[in-house]
Amino acid sequence: MKILLLISSFNNLSQSVYCKLVELNYSVYIKFAISEELTKQAVEEINPDLIFCPYLKEYISKDIYINTPTFILHPGPIGDRGPQSLDNAINNEVKQWGVVILQANEELDGGDIYASSNFTMRNTSKASIYRNEVNKATLKALDEFLTNYKNEDFIPRKQILNPIHTKLTQENRKINWDKDTNKEILRKINMSDSYPGVKDELLGSKCYLYSAYIEDTLKGKPKEVIAKRDGAICIGTCDGSIWISQIREENSFKLPATYVLKEKIKGIQEKRIALVLEEEINTFYELRVNRKDEVAYLFFNFHNGAMTSAQCIKLKYAIEYLKETCKVLVLCGGDDFFCNGIHLNILEDSKKQGEDGWSNINAMNEAVQAVINCDEILTIASFCKNSGAGGVFLGLACDYALACEDVVFNPHYKTLGLSGSEYHTFTLPKRVGELKAKELLEKCLPINSTQALKINMIDEVFDFSNYDLKLDAFTKTLYEDEEKYEELIDKKKDFLFENYEAMENCKNEELKIMYDEFWDKNSSFHKLRFNFVHKVKPQNTPKRLKDINA
Repeated sequence: MKILLLISSFNNLSQSVYCKLVELNYSVYIKFAISEELTKQAVEEINPDLIFCPYLKEYISKDIYINTPTFILHPGPIGDRGPQSLDNAINNEVKQWGVVILQANEELDGGDIYASSNFTMRNTSKASIYRNEVNKATLKALDEFLTNYKNEDFIPRKQILNPIHTKLTQENRKINWDKDTNKEILRKINMSDSYPGVKDELLGSKCYLYSAYIEDTLKGKPKEVIAKRDGAICIGTCDGSIWISQIREENSFKLPATYVLKEKIKGIQEKRIALVLEEEINTFYELRVNRKDEVAYLFFNFHNGAMTSAQCIKLKYAIEYLKETCKVLVLCGGDDFFCNGIHLNILEDSKKQGEDGWSNINAMNEAVQAVINCDEILTIASFCKNSGAGGVFLGLACDYALACEDVVFNPHYKTLGLSGSEYHTFTLPKRVGELKAKELLEKCLPINSTQALKINMIDEVFDFSNYDLKLDAFTKTLYEDEEKYEELIDKKKDFLFENYEAMENCKNEELKIMYDEFWDKNSSFHKLRFNFVHKVKPQNTPKRLKDINA
Protein backbone atom coordinates (compact mmCIF):
# COMPACT_ATOMS: atom_id res chain seq x y z
CA MET A 1 0.00 0.00 0.00
CA LYS A 2 1.26 3.47 -0.94
CA ILE A 3 0.75 5.96 1.92
CA LEU A 4 1.33 9.71 1.69
CA LEU A 5 2.09 11.47 4.97
CA LEU A 6 0.82 15.02 4.54
CA ILE A 7 2.30 17.14 7.33
CA SER A 8 3.03 20.68 8.47
CA SER A 9 6.31 19.65 10.07
CA PHE A 10 8.38 16.48 10.37
CA ASN A 11 8.05 16.62 14.15
CA ASN A 12 8.52 13.82 16.69
CA LEU A 13 5.04 12.41 16.11
CA SER A 14 5.36 12.49 12.31
CA GLN A 15 8.73 10.74 12.58
CA SER A 16 7.30 8.03 14.84
CA VAL A 17 4.48 7.37 12.37
CA TYR A 18 6.89 7.33 9.42
CA CYS A 19 9.21 4.86 11.16
CA LYS A 20 6.34 2.57 12.16
CA LEU A 21 4.95 2.47 8.60
CA VAL A 22 8.42 1.74 7.19
CA GLU A 23 8.86 -1.00 9.78
CA LEU A 24 5.55 -2.50 8.59
CA ASN A 25 6.86 -2.44 4.98
CA TYR A 26 4.48 0.18 3.59
CA SER A 27 5.61 2.42 0.76
CA VAL A 28 5.73 5.81 2.49
CA TYR A 29 5.91 9.25 0.86
CA ILE A 30 6.19 12.56 2.72
CA LYS A 31 5.01 15.99 1.63
CA PHE A 32 4.77 19.27 3.53
CA ALA A 33 1.44 21.10 3.16
CA ILE A 34 3.05 24.29 1.85
CA SER A 35 0.10 25.47 -0.24
CA GLU A 36 -3.12 24.04 -1.65
CA GLU A 37 -1.67 24.08 -5.17
CA LEU A 38 1.53 22.22 -4.21
CA THR A 39 -0.44 19.72 -2.13
CA LYS A 40 -2.77 18.89 -5.03
CA GLN A 41 0.24 18.55 -7.32
CA ALA A 42 1.95 16.17 -4.88
CA VAL A 43 -1.17 14.00 -4.58
CA GLU A 44 -1.47 13.78 -8.37
CA GLU A 45 2.20 12.86 -8.80
CA ILE A 46 2.31 10.24 -6.04
CA ASN A 47 -1.22 8.89 -6.53
CA PRO A 48 -1.31 7.33 -3.03
CA ASP A 49 -3.75 4.65 -1.89
CA LEU A 50 -4.43 6.79 1.16
CA ILE A 51 -3.30 10.03 2.80
CA PHE A 52 -2.54 10.16 6.52
CA CYS A 53 -2.01 13.42 8.42
CA PRO A 54 -0.37 12.87 11.83
CA TYR A 55 0.45 16.56 12.24
CA LEU A 56 -1.37 19.01 9.99
CA LYS A 57 -2.31 22.60 10.78
CA GLU A 58 -3.71 23.45 7.35
CA TYR A 59 -7.16 22.57 5.99
CA ILE A 60 -7.33 19.88 3.30
CA SER A 61 -8.94 20.74 -0.02
CA LYS A 62 -12.23 18.97 -0.74
CA ASP A 63 -10.80 17.96 -4.13
CA ILE A 64 -8.22 15.87 -2.30
CA TYR A 65 -10.28 14.05 0.33
CA ILE A 66 -13.12 13.26 -2.12
CA ASN A 67 -10.78 11.55 -4.58
CA THR A 68 -8.27 9.98 -2.16
CA PRO A 69 -9.16 8.43 1.23
CA THR A 70 -7.69 10.95 3.71
CA PHE A 71 -7.36 10.48 7.46
CA ILE A 72 -6.51 12.87 10.27
CA LEU A 73 -4.88 12.18 13.63
CA HIS A 74 -6.63 14.35 16.22
CA PRO A 75 -4.98 14.57 19.70
CA GLY A 76 -8.25 14.34 21.56
CA PRO A 77 -10.79 11.60 22.41
CA ILE A 78 -14.05 10.83 20.66
CA GLY A 79 -16.23 13.94 20.72
CA ASP A 80 -13.36 16.41 21.10
CA ARG A 81 -13.05 18.84 18.19
CA GLY A 82 -10.90 21.78 17.19
CA PRO A 83 -7.40 23.09 17.92
CA GLN A 84 -5.82 23.46 21.39
CA SER A 85 -7.07 20.05 22.39
CA LEU A 86 -4.36 19.36 24.97
CA ASP A 87 -4.44 22.97 26.24
CA ASN A 88 -8.09 22.47 27.14
CA ALA A 89 -7.50 19.03 28.63
CA ILE A 90 -4.84 20.40 31.01
CA ASN A 91 -6.84 23.53 31.77
CA ASN A 92 -9.91 21.43 32.65
CA GLU A 93 -7.76 18.98 34.67
CA VAL A 94 -9.22 15.94 32.96
CA LYS A 95 -7.99 12.53 34.12
CA GLN A 96 -8.36 10.65 30.83
CA TRP A 97 -7.64 11.80 27.30
CA GLY A 98 -6.91 10.17 23.97
CA VAL A 99 -6.44 10.34 20.22
CA VAL A 100 -8.65 9.46 17.26
CA ILE A 101 -7.99 8.74 13.60
CA LEU A 102 -10.90 10.05 11.57
CA GLN A 103 -11.70 10.44 7.90
CA ALA A 104 -11.43 13.97 6.50
CA ASN A 105 -14.68 15.63 5.47
CA GLU A 106 -16.20 19.12 5.41
CA GLU A 107 -16.68 19.15 9.22
CA LEU A 108 -13.64 20.15 11.34
CA ASP A 109 -12.63 16.96 13.18
CA GLY A 110 -16.08 15.64 12.32
CA GLY A 111 -15.36 12.65 10.09
CA ASP A 112 -16.02 8.97 10.79
CA ILE A 113 -13.66 7.41 13.32
CA TYR A 114 -11.55 4.43 12.23
CA ALA A 115 -9.44 4.05 15.38
CA SER A 116 -8.95 5.54 18.82
CA SER A 117 -6.76 5.09 21.89
CA ASN A 118 -7.06 6.61 25.35
CA PHE A 119 -4.51 7.33 28.07
CA THR A 120 -4.23 8.64 31.63
CA MET A 121 -3.12 12.25 31.91
CA ARG A 122 0.01 13.13 33.89
CA ASN A 123 0.49 16.39 35.79
CA THR A 124 3.08 17.74 33.39
CA SER A 125 3.52 20.03 30.41
CA LYS A 126 1.54 19.83 27.18
CA ALA A 127 4.79 19.20 25.27
CA SER A 128 5.68 16.24 27.48
CA ILE A 129 2.22 14.66 27.11
CA TYR A 130 2.38 15.15 23.35
CA ARG A 131 5.83 13.56 23.08
CA ASN A 132 4.95 10.63 25.32
CA GLU A 133 1.29 9.70 25.87
CA VAL A 134 -0.01 11.13 22.57
CA ASN A 135 2.85 9.52 20.66
CA LYS A 136 2.26 6.06 22.15
CA ALA A 137 -1.53 6.33 21.76
CA THR A 138 -1.08 7.38 18.12
CA LEU A 139 1.04 4.32 17.29
CA LYS A 140 -1.49 2.07 19.02
CA ALA A 141 -4.36 3.71 17.10
CA LEU A 142 -2.35 3.47 13.87
CA ASP A 143 -2.15 -0.33 14.20
CA GLU A 144 -5.91 -0.46 14.77
CA PHE A 145 -6.55 1.90 11.86
CA LEU A 146 -4.50 -0.14 9.37
CA THR A 147 -6.35 -3.31 10.38
CA ASN A 148 -9.77 -1.65 10.16
CA TYR A 149 -9.05 0.10 6.87
CA LYS A 150 -8.17 -3.19 5.17
CA ASN A 151 -11.25 -4.92 6.58
CA GLU A 152 -14.09 -4.62 4.04
CA ASP A 153 -16.65 -5.44 6.75
CA PHE A 154 -15.45 -2.71 9.14
CA ILE A 155 -18.03 -0.01 9.91
CA PRO A 156 -16.47 3.21 11.24
CA ARG A 157 -17.93 4.95 14.25
CA LYS A 158 -19.67 8.27 13.79
CA GLN A 159 -17.89 11.19 15.44
CA ILE A 160 -19.87 12.93 18.16
CA LEU A 161 -20.33 16.45 16.76
CA ASN A 162 -19.83 18.36 20.00
CA PRO A 163 -19.23 22.11 19.69
CA ILE A 164 -15.64 23.03 18.86
CA HIS A 165 -14.04 23.89 22.18
CA THR A 166 -13.35 27.47 23.18
CA LYS A 167 -10.10 28.98 21.95
CA LEU A 168 -7.88 29.78 24.91
CA THR A 169 -6.29 33.23 24.81
CA GLN A 170 -3.60 34.85 26.93
CA GLU A 171 -6.41 36.07 29.20
CA ASN A 172 -7.15 32.42 30.07
CA ARG A 173 -3.45 31.80 30.64
CA LYS A 174 -2.59 34.98 32.53
CA ILE A 175 -1.03 34.55 35.97
CA ASN A 176 -2.36 36.58 38.89
CA TRP A 177 0.77 36.44 41.04
CA ASP A 178 -1.02 37.82 44.11
CA LYS A 179 -3.78 35.18 44.07
CA ASP A 180 -2.76 32.17 41.99
CA THR A 181 -1.31 29.25 43.95
CA ASN A 182 1.67 27.19 42.82
CA LYS A 183 -0.74 24.59 41.49
CA GLU A 184 -2.67 27.16 39.43
CA ILE A 185 0.49 28.75 38.03
CA LEU A 186 1.90 25.34 37.12
CA ARG A 187 -1.34 24.43 35.33
CA LYS A 188 -1.31 27.64 33.28
CA ILE A 189 2.31 27.21 32.22
CA ASN A 190 1.89 23.48 31.58
CA MET A 191 -1.05 24.01 29.24
CA SER A 192 0.93 26.67 27.33
CA ASP A 193 4.22 24.78 26.99
CA SER A 194 5.72 24.62 24.39
CA TYR A 195 3.35 26.99 22.57
CA PRO A 196 2.30 29.79 23.02
CA GLY A 197 3.81 30.22 26.49
CA VAL A 198 2.32 32.43 29.23
CA LYS A 199 2.65 36.13 28.50
CA ASP A 200 4.02 38.14 31.41
CA GLU A 201 6.48 40.83 32.40
CA LEU A 202 9.48 40.07 34.60
CA LEU A 203 11.77 42.81 35.91
CA GLY A 204 10.61 45.09 33.10
CA SER A 205 11.05 42.49 30.33
CA LYS A 206 7.94 41.51 28.36
CA CYS A 207 8.22 37.80 27.79
CA TYR A 208 6.59 34.36 27.65
CA LEU A 209 7.13 31.76 30.40
CA TYR A 210 7.77 28.03 29.93
CA SER A 211 8.95 24.95 31.80
CA ALA A 212 7.88 25.40 35.43
CA TYR A 213 8.82 23.40 38.55
CA ILE A 214 7.32 23.62 42.04
CA GLU A 215 9.77 24.53 44.83
CA ASP A 216 9.33 22.99 48.31
CA THR A 217 11.47 25.15 50.61
CA LEU A 218 12.18 28.63 49.25
CA LYS A 219 9.66 31.38 50.01
CA GLY A 220 9.26 34.90 48.65
CA LYS A 221 6.82 37.68 47.94
CA PRO A 222 4.54 37.13 44.93
CA LYS A 223 6.45 37.68 41.66
CA GLU A 224 9.72 38.39 43.50
CA VAL A 225 12.74 36.71 41.89
CA ILE A 226 14.38 35.08 44.92
CA ALA A 227 16.96 32.65 43.50
CA LYS A 228 18.61 31.31 40.35
CA ARG A 229 20.15 27.97 39.45
CA ASP A 230 21.51 26.44 36.24
CA GLY A 231 19.73 28.92 33.98
CA ALA A 232 16.41 28.89 35.87
CA ILE A 233 14.93 31.52 38.19
CA CYS A 234 12.79 30.99 41.29
CA ILE A 235 9.82 33.33 41.72
CA GLY A 236 7.81 33.85 44.88
CA THR A 237 4.09 33.02 44.90
CA CYS A 238 1.23 33.49 47.36
CA ASP A 239 1.85 30.01 48.79
CA GLY A 240 5.57 29.41 48.19
CA SER A 241 7.64 29.69 45.04
CA ILE A 242 8.05 28.23 41.57
CA TRP A 243 11.00 27.79 39.19
CA ILE A 244 10.83 29.04 35.61
CA SER A 245 13.42 27.36 33.41
CA GLN A 246 12.77 28.92 30.00
CA ILE A 247 11.72 32.38 28.82
CA ARG A 248 11.06 33.86 25.38
CA GLU A 249 11.16 37.60 24.84
CA GLU A 250 8.65 39.04 22.38
CA ASN A 251 9.75 38.49 18.76
CA SER A 252 12.57 36.22 19.85
CA PHE A 253 13.17 32.55 20.70
CA LYS A 254 13.23 30.45 23.84
CA LEU A 255 16.29 30.60 26.13
CA PRO A 256 17.16 29.71 29.73
CA ALA A 257 15.63 32.37 31.99
CA THR A 258 18.93 33.74 33.30
CA TYR A 259 20.19 34.25 29.73
CA VAL A 260 17.20 36.51 29.02
CA LEU A 261 17.24 38.50 32.26
CA LYS A 262 21.06 38.71 32.53
CA GLU A 263 22.05 41.95 34.30
CA LYS A 264 18.60 42.34 35.85
CA ILE A 265 19.25 39.39 38.19
CA LYS A 266 22.93 40.12 38.89
CA GLY A 267 22.40 40.37 42.66
CA ILE A 268 20.05 37.37 42.94
CA GLN A 269 21.37 34.48 45.05
CA GLU A 270 22.67 31.39 43.24
CA LYS A 271 20.94 28.60 45.19
CA ARG A 272 23.25 25.65 44.63
CA ILE A 273 22.43 21.98 45.14
CA ALA A 274 24.49 18.79 44.89
CA LEU A 275 25.99 17.96 41.48
CA VAL A 276 23.78 14.84 41.39
CA LEU A 277 20.66 14.57 43.54
CA GLU A 278 20.22 11.22 45.26
CA GLU A 279 16.43 11.57 45.58
CA GLU A 280 13.50 13.20 43.82
CA ILE A 281 12.41 16.45 45.49
CA ASN A 282 10.25 19.38 44.45
CA THR A 283 12.78 21.84 43.07
CA PHE A 284 14.54 22.55 39.79
CA TYR A 285 17.44 20.19 39.07
CA GLU A 286 19.08 18.60 36.04
CA LEU A 287 21.00 15.57 37.34
CA ARG A 288 19.69 12.77 39.53
CA VAL A 289 20.90 9.26 40.34
CA ASN A 290 18.79 6.26 41.30
CA ARG A 291 20.85 3.53 42.95
CA LYS A 292 19.87 -0.14 42.93
CA ASP A 293 22.41 -2.58 44.38
CA GLU A 294 25.55 -2.20 42.25
CA VAL A 295 23.87 -0.08 39.55
CA ALA A 296 23.71 3.72 39.26
CA TYR A 297 20.96 5.06 36.97
CA LEU A 298 21.95 8.59 35.93
CA PHE A 299 19.14 10.88 34.72
CA PHE A 300 20.10 14.12 32.94
CA ASN A 301 17.01 16.18 32.26
CA PHE A 302 18.16 19.02 30.00
CA HIS A 303 15.47 21.10 28.30
CA ASN A 304 14.55 19.54 24.93
CA GLY A 305 17.59 17.28 25.28
CA ALA A 306 20.02 20.05 24.29
CA MET A 307 23.22 20.61 26.26
CA THR A 308 25.21 23.80 26.73
CA SER A 309 28.97 23.63 27.28
CA ALA A 310 28.41 23.94 31.04
CA GLN A 311 25.82 21.14 31.04
CA CYS A 312 28.19 18.87 29.09
CA ILE A 313 30.89 19.44 31.71
CA LYS A 314 28.38 18.83 34.52
CA LEU A 315 27.47 15.52 32.93
CA LYS A 316 31.15 14.65 32.54
CA TYR A 317 31.78 15.33 36.26
CA ALA A 318 28.71 13.30 37.23
CA ILE A 319 29.95 10.32 35.20
CA GLU A 320 33.44 10.58 36.71
CA TYR A 321 31.96 10.76 40.23
CA LEU A 322 29.49 7.89 39.83
CA LYS A 323 31.93 5.48 38.19
CA GLU A 324 33.74 5.27 41.55
CA THR A 325 30.58 4.09 43.34
CA CYS A 326 29.02 1.39 41.11
CA LYS A 327 29.72 -1.61 38.92
CA VAL A 328 27.27 -0.62 36.19
CA LEU A 329 26.44 2.95 35.16
CA VAL A 330 23.23 3.46 33.16
CA LEU A 331 22.74 6.72 31.24
CA CYS A 332 18.99 7.38 31.24
CA GLY A 333 18.58 10.82 29.69
CA GLY A 334 15.58 13.02 30.57
CA ASP A 335 11.80 13.06 30.79
CA ASP A 336 11.20 13.71 27.08
CA PHE A 337 14.51 13.05 25.30
CA PHE A 338 17.58 10.95 25.89
CA CYS A 339 19.80 13.68 24.43
CA ASN A 340 19.94 15.82 21.28
CA GLY A 341 23.50 17.12 21.43
CA ILE A 342 24.70 20.73 21.42
CA HIS A 343 22.45 23.69 22.35
CA LEU A 344 21.47 25.50 19.14
CA ASN A 345 19.39 28.24 20.81
CA ILE A 346 22.31 29.28 23.00
CA LEU A 347 24.59 29.43 19.97
CA GLU A 348 22.05 31.50 18.03
CA ASP A 349 21.90 33.97 20.94
CA SER A 350 25.69 34.18 21.24
CA LYS A 351 27.70 37.22 20.19
CA LYS A 352 30.60 34.80 19.51
CA GLN A 353 28.87 32.01 17.64
CA GLY A 354 32.02 30.39 16.24
CA GLU A 355 33.84 30.39 19.57
CA ASP A 356 30.85 29.20 21.57
CA GLY A 357 29.95 26.52 19.02
CA TRP A 358 33.52 25.24 19.11
CA SER A 359 33.43 25.24 22.91
CA ASN A 360 30.11 23.36 22.91
CA ILE A 361 31.24 20.54 20.62
CA ASN A 362 34.49 20.13 22.56
CA ALA A 363 32.59 20.01 25.85
CA MET A 364 30.26 17.41 24.31
CA ASN A 365 33.31 15.37 23.36
CA GLU A 366 34.57 15.58 26.94
CA ALA A 367 31.29 14.06 28.16
CA VAL A 368 31.59 11.25 25.59
CA GLN A 369 35.23 10.71 26.54
CA ALA A 370 34.19 10.41 30.19
CA VAL A 371 31.90 7.52 29.16
CA ILE A 372 34.69 5.85 27.16
CA ASN A 373 37.11 6.22 30.08
CA CYS A 374 34.90 4.20 32.46
CA ASP A 375 37.35 1.31 32.23
CA GLU A 376 36.68 -0.12 35.71
CA ILE A 377 32.91 -0.45 35.25
CA LEU A 378 30.37 -1.31 32.54
CA THR A 379 28.20 1.35 30.94
CA ILE A 380 24.71 1.16 29.40
CA ALA A 381 22.77 3.69 27.37
CA SER A 382 19.07 3.41 28.17
CA PHE A 383 17.33 4.96 25.17
CA CYS A 384 13.82 5.05 26.61
CA LYS A 385 13.19 8.40 24.86
CA ASN A 386 14.02 9.79 21.43
CA SER A 387 17.53 10.95 20.63
CA GLY A 388 19.26 12.89 17.89
CA ALA A 389 22.64 13.97 16.51
CA GLY A 390 25.37 13.99 19.19
CA GLY A 391 22.95 12.59 21.74
CA VAL A 392 22.75 9.32 19.82
CA PHE A 393 26.53 9.03 19.77
CA LEU A 394 26.82 9.87 23.45
CA GLY A 395 24.77 6.72 24.02
CA LEU A 396 26.67 4.63 21.48
CA ALA A 397 29.89 5.34 23.39
CA CYS A 398 28.53 3.04 26.12
CA ASP A 399 29.35 -0.68 26.26
CA TYR A 400 25.70 -1.58 25.71
CA ALA A 401 22.83 0.33 24.07
CA LEU A 402 19.26 -0.65 24.99
CA ALA A 403 16.05 0.98 23.80
CA CYS A 404 12.35 1.06 24.45
CA GLU A 405 10.05 -0.02 21.61
CA ASP A 406 9.20 2.73 19.09
CA VAL A 407 11.90 5.13 20.28
CA VAL A 408 13.15 7.25 17.35
CA PHE A 409 16.81 7.91 16.57
CA ASN A 410 18.22 10.59 14.26
CA PRO A 411 21.87 9.49 13.96
CA HIS A 412 23.02 12.31 11.70
CA TYR A 413 24.01 15.99 11.60
CA LYS A 414 23.81 17.24 8.00
CA THR A 415 20.35 18.78 8.24
CA LEU A 416 22.05 21.56 10.23
CA GLY A 417 25.13 21.82 8.05
CA LEU A 418 27.41 19.95 10.44
CA SER A 419 29.57 16.86 9.97
CA GLY A 420 29.54 16.05 13.68
CA SER A 421 31.94 14.72 16.27
CA GLU A 422 31.35 12.79 19.54
CA TYR A 423 33.63 9.98 18.26
CA HIS A 424 30.86 8.94 15.84
CA THR A 425 33.29 7.94 13.07
CA PHE A 426 34.54 5.23 15.41
CA THR A 427 31.46 4.15 17.38
CA LEU A 428 28.90 4.03 14.55
CA PRO A 429 30.91 1.93 12.01
CA LYS A 430 31.99 -0.32 14.89
CA ARG A 431 28.33 -1.23 15.39
CA VAL A 432 26.75 -1.06 11.93
CA GLY A 433 29.66 -1.23 9.49
CA GLU A 434 31.12 1.46 7.24
CA LEU A 435 28.46 1.30 4.50
CA LYS A 436 25.46 1.51 6.81
CA ALA A 437 27.13 4.25 8.87
CA LYS A 438 27.62 6.32 5.72
CA GLU A 439 24.01 5.73 4.68
CA LEU A 440 22.64 6.84 8.05
CA LEU A 441 24.79 9.98 8.06
CA GLU A 442 24.06 10.90 4.44
CA LYS A 443 20.34 10.12 4.12
CA CYS A 444 19.47 11.95 7.35
CA LEU A 445 16.33 9.92 8.04
CA PRO A 446 14.96 8.78 11.39
CA ILE A 447 14.92 5.11 12.35
CA ASN A 448 13.05 3.52 15.24
CA SER A 449 14.39 1.06 17.80
CA THR A 450 13.26 -2.01 15.83
CA GLN A 451 15.15 -0.81 12.77
CA ALA A 452 18.17 0.18 14.91
CA LEU A 453 18.27 -3.33 16.40
CA LYS A 454 18.08 -4.90 12.93
CA ILE A 455 21.26 -3.08 11.82
CA ASN A 456 23.02 -3.75 15.17
CA MET A 457 23.12 -0.08 16.16
CA ILE A 458 21.67 -1.11 19.52
CA ASP A 459 21.76 -4.37 21.47
CA GLU A 460 18.24 -4.92 22.82
CA VAL A 461 14.69 -3.55 22.51
CA PHE A 462 12.28 -3.88 25.43
CA ASP A 463 8.51 -3.38 25.54
CA PHE A 464 7.27 -0.13 27.04
CA SER A 465 5.01 -1.96 29.50
CA ASN A 466 7.89 -3.69 31.29
CA TYR A 467 10.87 -1.65 30.17
CA ASP A 468 12.20 -0.81 33.63
CA LEU A 469 11.97 -4.43 34.80
CA LYS A 470 13.78 -5.68 31.69
CA LEU A 471 16.44 -3.00 32.09
CA ASP A 472 17.02 -3.97 35.74
CA ALA A 473 17.23 -7.64 34.79
CA PHE A 474 19.75 -6.87 32.03
CA THR A 475 22.02 -4.96 34.42
CA LYS A 476 21.96 -7.85 36.90
CA THR A 477 23.19 -10.30 34.25
CA LEU A 478 26.30 -8.14 33.94
CA TYR A 479 27.39 -7.92 37.57
CA GLU A 480 25.78 -10.77 39.55
CA ASP A 481 28.38 -13.34 38.46
CA GLU A 482 31.61 -11.83 39.77
CA GLU A 483 33.84 -13.97 37.58
CA LYS A 484 31.89 -13.08 34.42
CA TYR A 485 31.93 -9.40 35.41
CA GLU A 486 35.71 -9.39 35.80
CA GLU A 487 36.08 -11.09 32.41
CA LEU A 488 33.96 -8.36 30.80
CA ILE A 489 36.06 -5.66 32.48
CA ASP A 490 39.29 -7.30 31.32
CA LYS A 491 37.99 -7.48 27.73
CA LYS A 492 36.95 -3.85 27.91
CA LYS A 493 40.37 -2.76 29.16
CA ASP A 494 42.07 -4.72 26.39
CA PHE A 495 39.79 -3.16 23.78
CA LEU A 496 40.42 0.36 25.08
CA PHE A 497 44.18 -0.24 25.18
CA GLU A 498 44.17 -1.48 21.60
CA ASN A 499 41.79 1.15 20.20
CA TYR A 500 42.24 4.27 22.31
CA GLU A 501 44.64 5.93 19.89
CA ALA A 502 42.34 5.13 16.94
CA MET A 503 39.37 6.62 18.80
CA GLU A 504 41.27 9.80 19.59
CA ASN A 505 42.40 10.06 15.96
CA CYS A 506 38.79 9.74 14.83
CA LYS A 507 37.73 12.53 17.18
CA ASN A 508 40.59 14.80 16.06
CA GLU A 509 39.75 14.27 12.39
CA GLU A 510 36.09 15.03 13.11
CA LEU A 511 37.06 18.30 14.80
CA LYS A 512 39.33 19.31 11.91
CA ILE A 513 36.32 19.20 9.60
CA MET A 514 34.01 20.89 12.10
CA TYR A 515 36.36 23.80 12.76
CA ASP A 516 35.33 25.71 9.62
CA GLU A 517 31.68 24.74 10.09
CA PHE A 518 31.68 26.79 13.30
CA TRP A 519 34.19 29.53 12.54
CA ASP A 520 33.49 30.30 8.87
CA LYS A 521 30.80 33.01 8.72
CA ASN A 522 29.65 31.63 5.35
CA SER A 523 29.17 28.12 6.74
CA SER A 524 25.69 26.72 6.00
CA PHE A 525 25.44 25.84 9.71
CA HIS A 526 24.72 29.47 10.59
CA LYS A 527 21.79 29.84 8.18
CA LEU A 528 20.35 26.39 8.93
CA ARG A 529 20.66 26.98 12.67
CA PHE A 530 18.91 30.35 12.29
CA ASN A 531 16.04 28.71 10.39
CA PHE A 532 15.75 25.95 13.00
CA VAL A 533 15.82 28.24 16.05
CA HIS A 534 13.52 30.88 14.55
CA LYS A 535 11.17 28.19 13.20
CA VAL A 536 11.33 29.53 9.65
CA LYS A 537 8.65 27.80 7.60
CA PRO A 538 10.16 25.84 4.68
CA GLN A 539 9.13 26.79 1.16
CA ASN A 540 9.10 23.18 0.04
CA THR A 541 9.40 19.63 1.31
CA PRO A 542 13.06 19.03 2.35
CA LYS A 543 15.00 17.14 -0.33
CA ARG A 544 15.91 14.26 1.98
CA LEU A 545 12.18 13.57 2.47
CA LYS A 546 11.35 14.02 -1.21
CA ASP A 547 14.03 11.46 -2.08
CA ILE A 548 12.70 8.69 0.19
CA ASN A 549 11.11 6.79 -2.70
CA ALA A 550 12.98 8.44 -5.58
